[in-house]
Amino acid sequence: MDWFFKFPHMDDAALRALKKTIDEGFRGFTRAYGDTIESLFTPLQHFLIYAERFTTKTPWPIITLIILAIAWAATRNLRIVAGCLVTLLLIGYFDMWDDTMRTISMIFVCTVLSIAIGLPIGILMSRNDKVQKIVNPILDVMQTMPSFVYLIPVVMLLGIGKVPGLIAVVIYAIPPMIRLTNLGIRLVDRDVLEAADAFGADSRQKLFKVQLPLALPTIMAGINQTIMMALAMVVIASMIGVQGLGQPVLKAIANQYFTLGIFNGLAIVGIAIIFDRVSQAYGHRLQKHREIVHG
Repeated sequence: MDWFFKFPHMDDAALRALKKTIDEGFRGFTRAYGDTIESLFTPLQHFLIYAERFTTKTPWPIITLIILAIAWAATRNLRIVAGCLVTLLLIGYFDMWDDTMRTISMIFVCTVLSIAIGLPIGILMSRNDKVQKIVNPILDVMQTMPSFVYLIPVVMLLGIGKVPGLIAVVIYAIPPMIRLTNLGIRLVDRDVLEAADAFGADSRQKLFKVQLPLALPTIMAGINQTIMMALAMVVIASMIGVQGLGQPVLKAIANQYFTLGIFNGLAIVGIAIIFDRVSQAYGHRLQKHREIVHG
């Protein structure tokens, strides 16, 4: 009965030949087009460098005030603003300010890029069922693929550095942005859309003046999840040269520096809590405003 339980598989020699062909093909593609592909990401590299310079070179009181102002504008909650202040002061006190600012600049650029790419794809999915059927399986693979796997093709194409790490983080973090944009637009009440049609709104006006404003709380939830997933990727991305709080954690793992790992890990947690509370509170404010306007 052993033959019954034996799973059929490809011949070992054929499998090795297939793997070798794929590997050689990818190496050949990298050698031929790697420099061209790398040059396409030069503007992205400049954007990341400018964001990092701004956060690390600007005096800490100014950065702190900017973050607190953003937190207050988004939440109108003094407790959240006070929590942000305490977290930032503790980070500075334990000498983790520069690494934290590098991480924040990376997360900022990743979030901007995820919104710029994810929002149009989500809108397209919401307006075309065929596109949704094509994109959904791709998003399923992206969300279930182990995060380390993203590093392999990116490093082979672009080498080690900030931009490859940024691309890997964006690929890992963008699915919630796409999914929740699509969901938010699809959940807009049909009666509201019919009213917009009755007033003579075209498809563009309906999208920008009706659907996107009403879907904004759901889209904000997508941005929140994208930020959280980007932060979760920080330590892994540090393996290919992304500077920030991930590198000390990686160093602590390699050298068994317990306190270094714990402190920098807690700093990542603190930044994650700030982003989470601020974006969630802003989403709740948008939801309440929506309920007041349409209630």
